[in-house]
Amino acid sequence: MKKMKKTLAAAAGVFVGFLNGLFGSGGGMVAVPVLKALGVEDRKSHATSILVISVLSLFTIGMYLGNDSFHLTDALYYLPGGLAGAVVGALLLNKLPLRWLRLLFGGVVLYSAIRLFFR
Repeated sequence: MKKMKKTLAAAAGVFVGFLNGLFGSGGGMVAVPVLKALGVEDRKSHATSILVISVLSLFTIGMYLGNDSFHLTDALYYLPGGLAGAVVGALLLNKLPLRWLRLLFGGVVLYSAIRLFFR
């Protein structure tokens, strides 16, 4: 059983990494439900997802920079607000009731889906 769980986790990692490389950080939307399906507790699945996506994003940045797909200066305008939001989100993760955390996550996923659908 333990070997099966490790195999599923590795397959999930490949899938999330693929989505992250394809969409930027879109793999994070899939990582949380996958981690929960593998038995990881809610808050821990969100935090683990962030760590996984951070590492994958660093690798993806290197790939995009190597392909000259963008210039780092393009991201500089977004970084201060993104860092501030990341700090606030990380501080709120342990303070928000699980119900609110689930509603927020579901709302972001739903909003993203609707936005993509109507583009």
